[in-house]
Amino acid sequence: MNKTSSKNVLVTGGTKGIGKSIAKILAKSGYNVYICSRTEKDLITTAKEIRAKGWFIADLSDSEQCKTLIKNIIDQAGSIDILVNNAGVYTYSPIEKTTENDINSLINLNIKAPYILTKYAVENMKKNKWGRIINIGSISGVVGEGNASLYSMTKSAFLGFSKSLALELACDNITVNTINPGWVETDLTKEAVKQSDFTYQEEIEMIPQRRFIHPDEIANLVKYMASEEAKGMTGQNVSLCAGLSAG
Repeated sequence: MNKTSSKNVLVTGGTKGIGKSIAKILAKSGYNVYICSRTEKDLITTAKEIRAKGWFIADLSDSEQCKTLIKNIIDQAGSIDILVNNAGVYTYSPIEKTTENDINSLINLNIKAPYILTKYAVENMKKNKWGRIINIGSISGVVGEGNASLYSMTKSAFLGFSKSLALELACDNITVNTINPGWVETDLTKEAVKQSDFTYQEEIEMIPQRRFIHPDEIANLVKYMASEEAKGMTGQNVSLCAGLSAG
């Protein structure tokens, strides 16, 4: 049996952008891929397109729904072997204009949700003595982004989370790593550029490679981190940003 064919993967936010690319490439590689989002229509369409094993409706800002999501996957698939914490939300706002709703929304979805999902996934991974936690952070959490301090703060949480949890789980054969993308060719990025003080071309000029990252580049790095070949890679925060973090 192909080793990947027995591994069950959850990709949060798996119907669009980076999450969809991750789910697609992992499914093509033989993993049993499960996706979740808040919209049933998007889930049905995407699951069929990428040949996902299954899908679940979940509002990850609700802690109980996070817990139930992991339980449902384990009930249906028998285990959860790989968790890709991809779902997140972005806001571009000077700090004095940031609302309480903005704060609660980003903290709940960008920090609390991946923590709770990981908490319940790890319980199952420990029983099987194998697991992969792969977080999708942001270059904004590494180098900062003006007028996006709230987003940068929430994404920087993955840096300490990956290092600390990797130490905690090392003897259980569970790895924990974070990928920090720069600007990525997605609809979310296009909206973010519209909100920013710069044009698309001006953003390109600030990137050393003069290009945005393609979602499949991130997906292929996730594929490597999920593999047995990457068993020695844990507690790492990898920037995939076309050179943005170099200086």
